[in-house]
Amino acid sequence: MSDNDVTLLGIRHHGPGSARAVEAALARLRPDAVLIEGPAEADPIIALAADKEMVPPVALLAHAVDDPARAGFWPFASFSPEWVAIQYGLAQELPVRFIDLPAAYGFALATEGSEQGEQRLDPIAVLAEAAGQDDAERWWEDVVEHRTPGAGDDPLAPFEALAEAMTALREQPPGAPALTTRRDDLREAHMRQQIRAARRAGHRRIAVVCGAWHVPALSAAPAAMPTVAADRALLATLPKKLKTEITWVPWTHRRLAQHTGYGAGIESPGWYHHLFSTQRDASARWMTRAAELLRAEDHPVSSAHVIEAVRLADTLAALRGRPIPGLSETLDAVRSVLCDGSDVALALVHDRLVVGEALGEVPSATPTVPLQRDLTRLQRSLRLKPETETRELVLDLRKELDASRSLLLHRLLLLGIGWGTETRSAVQSTGTFRESWQLRWDPEYAVRVVEAAQWGTTVEQAATGKVAELAAKAAELADLTRLAEHCLVARLPDALPAVMRALADRAALDTDAGHLAEALPALVRALRYGDVRGTDSSALDGVARGLAERICVGLPPACTGLDADGASAMRTRLDAVHAAVGLLEQGTGTSDSLADRWAAALQSLARREPSSGPATGVPGLLRGRAVRLLLDDARLDSAEAGRRMRLVLSTASAPADAAGWIEGFLSGGGALLLHDPQLLEMLDQWLTGVSPETFTDVLPLLRRTFSALEAGVRQTVGSRVAAGPLGAAGPGQSTGPAGEESLDADRADAALPTVALLLGLRLPEAVPRPQIPRQPDRGSNR
Repeated sequence: MSDNDVTLLGIRHHGPGSARAVEAALARLRPDAVLIEGPAEADPIIALAADKEMVPPVALLAHAVDDPARAGFWPFASFSPEWVAIQYGLAQELPVRFIDLPAAYGFALATEGSEQGEQRLDPIAVLAEAAGQDDAERWWEDVVEHRTPGAGDDPLAPFEALAEAMTALREQPPGAPALTTRRDDLREAHMRQQIRAARRAGHRRIAVVCGAWHVPALSAAPAAMPTVAADRALLATLPKKLKTEITWVPWTHRRLAQHTGYGAGIESPGWYHHLFSTQRDASARWMTRAAELLRAEDHPVSSAHVIEAVRLADTLAALRGRPIPGLSETLDAVRSVLCDGSDVALALVHDRLVVGEALGEVPSATPTVPLQRDLTRLQRSLRLKPETETRELVLDLRKELDASRSLLLHRLLLLGIGWGTETRSAVQSTGTFRESWQLRWDPEYAVRVVEAAQWGTTVEQAATGKVAELAAKAAELADLTRLAEHCLVARLPDALPAVMRALADRAALDTDAGHLAEALPALVRALRYGDVRGTDSSALDGVARGLAERICVGLPPACTGLDADGASAMRTRLDAVHAAVGLLEQGTGTSDSLADRWAAALQSLARREPSSGPATGVPGLLRGRAVRLLLDDARLDSAEAGRRMRLVLSTASAPADAAGWIEGFLSGGGALLLHDPQLLEMLDQWLTGVSPETFTDVLPLLRRTFSALEAGVRQTVGSRVAAGPLGAAGPGQSTGPAGEESLDADRADAALPTVALLLGLRLPEAVPRPQIPRQPDRGSNR
């Protein structure tokens, strides 16, 4: 709509048809100033949009200086009308200004909470309904986004029609509720003031690119337009603005999509980008891209498929009364022809092409916080390019480059920037030099970087400052031990003293053995794995051993009187501490070692009385687990383990307690039942002797126990039990299931010398040694 020297171009914020219309209108108008809806603070950096290094999609990021988490984004894609207007104005060397309410006031309004519960009319939905269409997006695409201005068309006609429609929508009878929010009124008052300022500056052909909803408020006749005094009075009600900073950041098509929560988001940014960048044969070129994608994923798609899909899309558009095939027709054709009706393959096309993973770039001259500059420098020097597609990265920590990459990813995790997520390696390795990561960059990490800038100007300094703050605020001992582990893997020696002081203070005051048991494993992992990164972890050794000593003393009493959930949690801690003590004692070989004291604690736990009621005794789950750990460490022989199982499975024990004992005993693996048939026989006799009523009560526990065993173990145990009574074996054989041949001791003894020779073991002289003939030397095939 034109008002003498001002022409208002009402648009939808992201759309290829709107962008083409703005491009054609600006070429016709030849304005001497371009005003654009956007935060006014961005004027000093708007010229960066003309830099050759600037590649959309990008976004303006504004944040409060004192509270970086209070931030806002204004995204721009290549098909955004505002971006087209910016490029036109800068290319013509015209004044280009943002005229919307400054972000500083927007943050203040959000803090004020004045708009909670306010909802605004969806104008496109109302217009579509008036046109007899139930799908607003489809109607808008047909009328605007799929439209290409012709040679004889008036480029301003679409904007005049849209302004007339919006004016009719905003007209309300006296007394009717307002269709605009307080924020809308403030924004429109500010935009009117900026337009007046452009007129005072002497501009006579002003083009204003703004949301179509705001056009009636900016283009009313002078008699109906609010006065300067009225707008000033309204703007005077704004809360005190916050100090803000603004910059350009890379953005993605995915973040433009509606499902991410972006208010002006669209459903198909990748599709819109294709329509805007393709001058002709948009449907055929789209089908070609879809075919390339599917072929790369091993789907059999030929040229004939592409031709047939294009024909089907055109036919569907004609049947549905659309000028050209829209996204729905295109996807229907892709599903039917290219994907053979598969929704899985179609989901791939939707994710990669309809939405897309395009990541923009910003110039190196873009103003950023020092921390962002340091992160960018590290990304370049370590050859880690931020990408929005998930990719795997395997690091060998023995290599300097990979070790430096690991440090960066671990430090970013401490700062809350989850660019990398550590995963389990696909390559089975028991070494500590390998790390596997999944990398995926999210543009909103730019806000996290700004937030983290309060702790330092480099990634290392910021991580160190963040750790010190976390250590001071840590509520649990386990939190501190995990923090100490992170300090070592991230190589933050300056942060470790603060963590150690907090850890020593908390450990001295914490008397809960459960808390100590949760804290120990992380400390031991840090000691075990710190060496490969060249980190000095000696300060942790004394703390870890002190925690372990206190656990040995306090564990048995801490296991008394636990309910089922508490016992299950304690069993997890028991396993973790057992593994930690084993790592801590590796290579010591001293008498009266920590391992001996831990074994004594397990012996004490195993001998405790069973639970007979609330707050009494030790649950069978923990007693059985203690016996199994002792057996696995050869601190207990199988005969003693069998005796204890026999006592637990006797009629004097409660069935529920016995079932818990079995669960704890077998949780380390059920292969023991195969190697010691006597244990299997005792378990079988106990199960067959349980009364039907009691069996129903313990069945869920037993089912959970046996479902956790390996599939092969379950199958073998089942076949042995099904074969008949489990009794003694015949002469010369070990005990085994009836009807099945077990170990022949004589034949095993005959093979013993050969096995000992292969393993390099020394045998008594009475045992004959077999003579193994020497093989001839065959060079490289030896």
